[in-house]
Amino acid sequence: MDNEIESLLSPHDGERSLNLTNLEMLYLGNNFYNNSVLAQLSGLSNLSLLTQLSGFSNLKSLRIGNNQLKGSINIKELLDSLSNLEELDISGNEVKEFVPIKNKENGSLGKLKIATLDSVFTGETTSLIQLLKTFSSVKTLYLGYNKFNDTFPTQDQLHVSSKIEELVLESSSLNNNILQSIGALASLKILSLNSCGLSGTLPTQGWCDLQKLEVLDLSENALKGTLPSCLANLSSLHYLDISDNQFAGKVASTALPNLTLLRFISFSRNLFEVPSNFISFANHSHLKVLLGSQNKLVKEPTIQTWVPKFQLKVFRLSNCTTKELHIEIPKFLYYQNDLRFIDLSYNNFGGKIPFWLLENNTRMDAFLMKGNSFMGYLNLPSHPSPNTSVVDISDNKIRGPIPANICSIFPQLFGLNLSGNFLQGNIPPCLGSLDTSDLSHNQLSGGIPEMLAQSDSLTFLRLSNNHISGKITPTIFRSSSLAYLYLDGNNFDGNIPSIDISTIPLYRLEDVDLSNNNLSGELPRWIWNVPNLKALAVSNNQLKGLIPMELCYLDSLTILDLSKNNFSGPIPSCFVAHSITHLHLSKNRLSGTLTNALFNSSSLVTLDLSENQLTGEIPYRIGTLSALSVLLLKANYFIGEIPIEICKLYSLSIIDLSQNKLSGSIPSCLSHLTLEPNYEKSFTKTYEDSFGGILKGANYFGMTEFEWSTLRGARSLDVNLFIENQMEEKVDYTTKRASYTYKGNILQYMSGVDLSCNRLTGEIPSEIGNLSEIRSLNLSHNNLTGHIPSIFSKLKQIESLDLSHNNLIGRIPTQLTELYTLAVFNVSYNNLSGSIPSPKAQFGTFDESSYVENPFLCGPPLHKNCSDLDSPPTAAPNTSNNEEESGLMDKYVFWVTFFVSYVIVLLVIVLILYINPYWRQAWFSFVEHCIKTCQYFVEDNLLRFPIFKRSS
Repeated sequence: MDNEIESLLSPHDGERSLNLTNLEMLYLGNNFYNNSVLAQLSGLSNLSLLTQLSGFSNLKSLRIGNNQLKGSINIKELLDSLSNLEELDISGNEVKEFVPIKNKENGSLGKLKIATLDSVFTGETTSLIQLLKTFSSVKTLYLGYNKFNDTFPTQDQLHVSSKIEELVLESSSLNNNILQSIGALASLKILSLNSCGLSGTLPTQGWCDLQKLEVLDLSENALKGTLPSCLANLSSLHYLDISDNQFAGKVASTALPNLTLLRFISFSRNLFEVPSNFISFANHSHLKVLLGSQNKLVKEPTIQTWVPKFQLKVFRLSNCTTKELHIEIPKFLYYQNDLRFIDLSYNNFGGKIPFWLLENNTRMDAFLMKGNSFMGYLNLPSHPSPNTSVVDISDNKIRGPIPANICSIFPQLFGLNLSGNFLQGNIPPCLGSLDTSDLSHNQLSGGIPEMLAQSDSLTFLRLSNNHISGKITPTIFRSSSLAYLYLDGNNFDGNIPSIDISTIPLYRLEDVDLSNNNLSGELPRWIWNVPNLKALAVSNNQLKGLIPMELCYLDSLTILDLSKNNFSGPIPSCFVAHSITHLHLSKNRLSGTLTNALFNSSSLVTLDLSENQLTGEIPYRIGTLSALSVLLLKANYFIGEIPIEICKLYSLSIIDLSQNKLSGSIPSCLSHLTLEPNYEKSFTKTYEDSFGGILKGANYFGMTEFEWSTLRGARSLDVNLFIENQMEEKVDYTTKRASYTYKGNILQYMSGVDLSCNRLTGEIPSEIGNLSEIRSLNLSHNNLTGHIPSIFSKLKQIESLDLSHNNLIGRIPTQLTELYTLAVFNVSYNNLSGSIPSPKAQFGTFDESSYVENPFLCGPPLHKNCSDLDSPPTAAPNTSNNEEESGLMDKYVFWVTFFVSYVIVLLVIVLILYINPYWRQAWFSFVEHCIKTCQYFVEDNLLRFPIFKRSS
């Protein structure tokens, strides 16, 4: 398998048939075989133009999945030739149909017992009913990941004489009526309808008649309502999975307490009301796996303690809601002594950590107590727990030191998570024997133990946000096993150690976070030689120097955060030429232009160059960054106009170009931006969630191999020790008169445009009003003119609108009162006029500071009554869709009108004097008379003073 073979004919001797008479198993998966291979296997002349093969009569297992089989296949003729075939796998091909068997009396498919047809029928042209009839003689039928075209008849109308015992339809597209029809398959023992798009309530007929049914999987659908009472008819059921639906009601009132043969039951992620004492399962003596996470935990009245008849191997009860402030751990657990896996995370359980569970269950493999309210010291069990491989007690209220004997108590420990507590003291050196260790968000001190740094088994180490100090030991960077290293938020000082990684075979380091320390010096050169480096964060230190050109050779790098340091010089010209998605270089001393620093990139999502010393224009090639969602160029020295190529960045949702020297008008094409929520903005994960700590098999946890691998048994024991988004993407953005840091889901939904503190001119484009998803718009401190567009009333999501410190005129549109999400509104320091819109809805929350220094603006909250405003009468405003005319005169218009009128009067006087000689003579006589009168006045009055007498 996994070759590129197209034929089974021998390439020698004229492509004669292969003679493999004793062959029993043949795997041909993942090749390029087409329908002719079936002819070559069966010897049917009507299927092949090549020499047919014969001699496969003893073949028992044929797997020909993921090839190029197409069209129709006559399964009966194929199996007549391969008479001993017991197992057939044709999954992953494009078969349209299997030719139905015409002779119903001879409908047997020989010895065929197992048929696997997953991902074969993807065109919604195949009938599931016909397939059930064609393969009615097989025992096990896999039909997962298909699309069928059936509208199922009722059970009485469906006539299928079937021997099928195991039917797996997971992730196939099915009609809800299948549950009413499936009862016709009376021999069914296993039925999997996982993730089949089923919805609504469960019917009370059909499926409830399958009295031989032992395994039922209805998980990952949209079924709702209560469980029907007819479920109790399935008295042979020992495996039931109804998780990931919307079932409701009290568990004690359902048929579940009557299914006493159950070994495995999962009702996680529903809306059930689960009694905290679990007495509903008192008689389930065979129960081994009980999964009830993410339901409603209900505290029942105090009753006499009951002793369970079962001994669980797996118990998961995480993330349940409850009305109680604190709720006790279920008391039946005191009687369990064979638990291998227990998960009580996120339930707000209080008291001390229940280490008695480890003492009572010596074969415990996973001990998960995350996100509760456990308090006190980390008092470990008195005796070793030899099988425990995973311990997660993160996000509780544990204090004191980590016991030095923790590794001897858990000699097989693989993963440890103690993050989010109040642990103090030093880090035990023996933790270097683990694979995964998360001690972040505590109060640990001291340095990194050398024994820990020298570990050759540690893959994941997170010590973030503690009080660890001193210099970072070079040994930890020489580890051949370490892939994820997070030392951010501590008190490390000195230089980042210089090492030689060329001597380390298979260097695995992928994520490095040294942010928020006191590191100094330059970035060592070895970092740029790490072949698999995906994320590097060294923000908020005292690092300096140039950003090295070697950065361009890191083809795997997706996250780079060098912000809040003292890096200087230009940005390397190849910076975004590769795989970087989040680039943070803000708050440094970078200089030069961006002309050579922006190339085609389909991966860059965040570009943050704020608060540097960059100059020149914003290059038009910024429009080639097709995936860009966050653009932050705040507080630099950019000049010129805003390039219209920004409008081509349809994923853009946060733009901050404030505090520059940009000029020109605001591009109206900004309205083309959708500003829709974008998951990529906050996605920084560079690793998979899966965790390999649970290495045991099906029998260890009380499940069959089929339940473990084919169904969801193994997946139900997934363990995720890692906290998602170790390097959480953060974006600083100013809105609502303050600077906020956006991250996580909030960052996904945040959208804003900040063009403040520039030299922009012209009117505000009315098209901006089409940005219906925008939450913040700041155009303040510019030279904008014209009116506030009334179409801004369409900004239904906006929370902050700042148009202050401009030259806007006219009235404030009354339509803006329809902005019910507006929290901050500022139009101060403009030339607005007229009355302020009535204080209703959000406009009732804005104070005087939102409107000051608008000389002709009146009405509350200003202390200026509109009736007292001394202004000339004006015509009624002529309102259009785009603007409103002012009812009061603008100061600029007043002075222009005055000057023009003055000049006109002078010209008229000169013209009259020039035309009429009599008036001209009279005007000159009048002027001469005025001059002489002034002269006589001066002589008669000023010469009386002594100073003038002496001078005369």
